Amino acid sequence: MARKGTSLGCCVACLAGLFAFSTNAQIVPSQHESSSQEKPITSAQLKVNPSAPCVEPAPVVKLSDYNGPLKKTVGLFARALERNAVHTPRRYKPGTLLCALTVKGKFMLFAEDSLDPVTFLSSGFWAATDQASDRDPTFGQGAAGYAKRYLANYTDQAQSEFLKDFAYPSIFSEDPRYYRIGQGKVGKRLLHAATHVFVAYRFVGTYMPNYSEWLGTVSSVALSNAYHPGNTRGVGPAAIRVANSVAQDVGFDVLREFWPEVSRALKLPFRGEREQSEEGAEENR
Repeated sequence: MARKGTSLGCCVACLAGLFAFSTNAQIVPSQHESSSQEKPITSAQLKVNPSAPCVEPAPVVKLSDYNGPLKKTVGLFARALERNAVHTPRRYKPGTLLCALTVKGKFMLFAEDSLDPVTFLSSGFWAATDQASDRDPTFGQGAAGYAKRYLANYTDQAQSEFLKDFAYPSIFSEDPRYYRIGQGKVGKRLLHAATHVFVAYRFVGTYMPNYSEWLGTVSSVALSNAYHPGNTRGVGPAAIRVANSVAQDVGFDVLREFWPEVSRALKLPFRGEREQSEEGAEENR
């Protein structure tokens, strides 16, 4: 859900910081991730072999794998981030593709995002900032005012995730997850992350317009006016909220793309780490 200018500022700072981190780290693909031997799956291959075996993505790292109080706190945010990130189909050999996310899987993605502790924490944070700035003054102040703002902010996130993780992806047979490249030049990976708000994957692994991002964001902004009496009405203010929300999603996608490198630097586990280690060990034999 779109937030104030602080959300946009945080995303821009996040993007710039990750770009600097990745450039300094001089990221290069490992031997087992080299794309010279594994070509992307084409539409023609999918037509010829529609029942090709699919590959399940690595599971999200368990919170118990994060050792220490501080790392467990980081793990809460990391799990929420990684839940929506998988590797692109080009990582796999021709004749295989990433298993499609079923309608039930999309609903579970929405449910897990909505019930994640980070969602409740962020709702509390934004409710506090709204209280301090007296946004939605009809809510009043005090405990009652904070409770109303908390409920409104949680509803913002829940209905946005429902529309963008489940409803629209189910209607358009779209995969709402971010497909991470995980290798190659920094600029290419940044461009890939930034264009995800425009380009998504179908359930069969081919490209399609990211309808869920834009229809979900516009619908979410429109719905928020029903329970945010302090929202400024009109096309202009709504467009600004949509732009802020999309910019926030770009920032999170950039973070998802480079999270393995950030995790290695911080000595944290990340999704697919064990899978990559096993592949590398097999190739070195």
